Amino acid sequence: MLTNKGKYGLKAMVHLAGLPPGARIGVAEIAEAHRIPKKFLDAILGDLRNAGFVHSKKGPGGGYALARPAEEIRIGHVVRALDGPLAPLPCASRTAYRPCEDCADEGACAVRLAMLAVRNSIAGILDNLTLAQMRAMPQAEAEASLTYHI
Repeated sequence: MLTNKGKYGLKAMVHLAGLPPGARIGVAEIAEAHRIPKKFLDAILGDLRNAGFVHSKKGPGGGYALARPAEEIRIGHVVRALDGPLAPLPCASRTAYRPCEDCADEGACAVRLAMLAVRNSIAGILDNLTLAQMRAMPQAEAEASLTYHI
């Protein structure tokens, strides 16, 4: 399950993706716009900066901006940077694999095999979804709903 850290980080990234090129925005503005506790968002943006997704500048004209174009940022990478592996169990993870101590034969473990399918489905979507595509989703959804009402 996506944690609040992951959810708030994605909301901040989507917000940054909507800025004009070269523009920066302060933490307080993002926090207020999305009802995110400012101190928590400070820490999240620090993690995103350390992972290379955003950069920051202090002082006048400072704030946060994306470090790369939104078209080059994959949502799966952002989620992993904030929340860790996508797999629901360590034995189903590709990035943080650990065998279960209570499993005699993981190749025949129905729970592991089901969680591998879950992990693969989640990764298949998030690793192929760019930040630009995610940002466009509400607009595309709104436009699609309009066509049904006409």
